[in-house]
Amino acid sequence: MEWFYKFPHMNDETLASLKKGIDEAFRTFTRGYGDAIESFFSPLQHFLIAADRFMTQTPWPIITLIILVIAWAASRSMKIVVGCLVTLLLIGYFDMWDDTMRTVSMIFVCTLLSIAIGIPMGIIMSRSDRIQRVVNPILDVMQTMPSFVYLIPVVMLLGIGKVPGLIAVVIYAIPPMIRLTDLGIRLVDKDVLEAADAFGSSNWQKLFKVQLPLALPTIMAGINQTIMMALAMVVIASMIGVQGLGQPVLKAIANQYFTLGIFNGLAIVGIAIIFDRVSQAYGKRIQKHRETVHG
Repeated sequence: MEWFYKFPHMNDETLASLKKGIDEAFRTFTRGYGDAIESFFSPLQHFLIAADRFMTQTPWPIITLIILVIAWAASRSMKIVVGCLVTLLLIGYFDMWDDTMRTVSMIFVCTLLSIAIGIPMGIIMSRSDRIQRVVNPILDVMQTMPSFVYLIPVVMLLGIGKVPGLIAVVIYAIPPMIRLTDLGIRLVDKDVLEAADAFGSSNWQKLFKVQLPLALPTIMAGINQTIMMALAMVVIASMIGVQGLGQPVLKAIANQYFTLGIFNGLAIVGIAIIFDRVSQAYGKRIQKHRETVHG
């Protein structure tokens, strides 16, 4: 009756051989193509370094002014602008400015990369049910896989540094961008599409002049969720050399520094609230504009 209490499983030696074979195959792939993959991501590394230098070497009043102008342009809300100002002043006052700017530069690059990959992928999914059925399980795995697991293959391929951390963050954060782009385009009213067809619009004209503008509030929600998930990955990415607010939190965990962890954790929360409120306000403005124009 042992089988009744202990689940039957593969022979231990066979299982060990299978795992060893997969590991050896991945190591062989890493040795053969690691340098090529690293050179492929070299432009991304330069872009990330440039963004980091801009955020950390530009005087803080200028950075603060830029953020406040962006917040006002997106939200048209003085309340949100004042909230952003207070949050940034508190972050600077408690000596977390440089780490915060490094984190913001990382999130900025991650968001741009997620948009550049996620929106085209979402458009492709929205045009084919078959592609959607293939991609959805992959996105499910990407969203449910423990975030630490992403670090293993990335580090084996690219080592320790900013680019491996960036890739891990993008893999973790991009699924909402793809899903909500697909959803937004699919939710566009069919009557509107029929009207566009009646006026002789091509597929590209329908996409760029009808579907994407009408799906923009949903796409903005996807951008918002991508930013939130990228911020959630910051601490984990710090384990492989990503600088920013995550490293002090990791240091606080290792050395049991309660105040250091709380302060930097609150700084991450503050940045997350700024991104969230500004992007949500911009999405609502787009929604109101669409309702005004299209009734």
